[in-house]
Amino acid sequence: MKKITSLIVSFIFLVLVVNACKEQVESPKNIIVFIADGCGYNQVAAAELFQFGQINQAVYQQFPVRFAMSTFPADGSYEADKAWKSFDYVRQKPTDSAASATALATGHKTTNGKLGVDSTDASLKNIVEVAEEAGKATGVVTTVPFSHATPAGFVVHNSSRENYQQIAQEMIFKSRLEVIMGAGHPEYDDDGRKLEKPNFKFMADYTFDALREGEAGNDADGDGKNDFWSLIEDSADFAGLVSGRTPKRVFGLAKVGATLQANRSGDAMAAPYEVPLNKGLPDLKTMTLGAINVLDDDPDGFFLMVEGGAIDWAGHANQPGRLIEEKLDFDAAVNAAIDWLNKHSSWNETLIIITGDHETGYLTGPNAKTDYNGMPVLPVEQVWPPLFNQGKGKMPGMEFHSHGHTNSLIPFFAKGTGSQRFNDEVDGVDPVRGKFIDNSDVGKVLINFYQAK
Repeated sequence: MKKITSLIVSFIFLVLVVNACKEQVESPKNIIVFIADGCGYNQVAAAELFQFGQINQAVYQQFPVRFAMSTFPADGSYEADKAWKSFDYVRQKPTDSAASATALATGHKTTNGKLGVDSTDASLKNIVEVAEEAGKATGVVTTVPFSHATPAGFVVHNSSRENYQQIAQEMIFKSRLEVIMGAGHPEYDDDGRKLEKPNFKFMADYTFDALREGEAGNDADGDGKNDFWSLIEDSADFAGLVSGRTPKRVFGLAKVGATLQANRSGDAMAAPYEVPLNKGLPDLKTMTLGAINVLDDDPDGFFLMVEGGAIDWAGHANQPGRLIEEKLDFDAAVNAAIDWLNKHSSWNETLIIITGDHETGYLTGPNAKTDYNGMPVLPVEQVWPPLFNQGKGKMPGMEFHSHGHTNSLIPFFAKGTGSQRFNDEVDGVDPVRGKFIDNSDVGKVLINFYQAK
């Protein structure tokens, strides 16, 4: 009897050890979440066709974890059968970036326009807060204003995404972030030219003054002393962050208005790069590498969210050329992060996720049947035709059907330690996109990685 009891005890101990080891292996030291704002399956295809002349060529297309992802807000839903029986279905009750970013950051759905709070305005703990409590460094990077919905959704708690000055105040004076980078400079326009009068839409004048004077910050590390932000504005300073020693906290404010490139002057309907890019500004690749170089000084690891925010802006404006430009800029940042991982980390300690917050523009190939209501039944590719491939370096044939967001499923890719956990979050099977998970389930997994056990 004693021998049997001993065997049982030994078995239980072994199970506990195995589970503990599994937990350790599956919890990444570093997490990098790339969010292509407004990017659905056809936005991915458009950039691939232009860059490579064929689809499924982006590096993340080979990631071992690949799903579709639903994005609806708290008062919405996604019904797969309806999505492919009515052309109009996905235009109904789409999420906005605030609600979707909140779901990705907290694991909870909320209503459109809200950041880091639920539908009743109760505060929700986000992944940045959980990572900081676990001793990790954190950062957010974007190509649009730093206080815009997606980066803000990972950091603040506010009932309205429109409260830009309040959001900036919370990010700069209350959060424990080590890195904030983006556009939204009050002194420059969308071409990177100095304004005669500053525009303090995205942060208050006193907030900007405090940053300039080196007096903006708070006690980020809990030692009882304020940790002030080091403000960088010049392109050369962004580039200088990519290697070497870095400040403890970096606020990177590019010298441009609402977007790095997407809102620049010139023919907005031109093919990619026909209109010269704004000069003297960092690209998303440079900002991503600079942010990583700041954050990886923490021996406990880091969490970083990187947003290609203006993919969405080009989608709203139905500008195919600028959409492709923004998507390629995003992909270059992803590739750079993978190169960093291969040189300085490994897939055994770092998790990389590539997804979006929603689809914008309702992008299809030419001649979609916009009046389709499921009767009679037609092949999906006749109703929602694929983009028309015209070869590498050529604009693919495409058309937009909305200036807003849609409730379409969007792609989700993951690779690295912990990525297998998303296999347990499948909510259903879409007849066209296959297995899909929900953005709130992604948030739950992220929180669980670092939540105190």
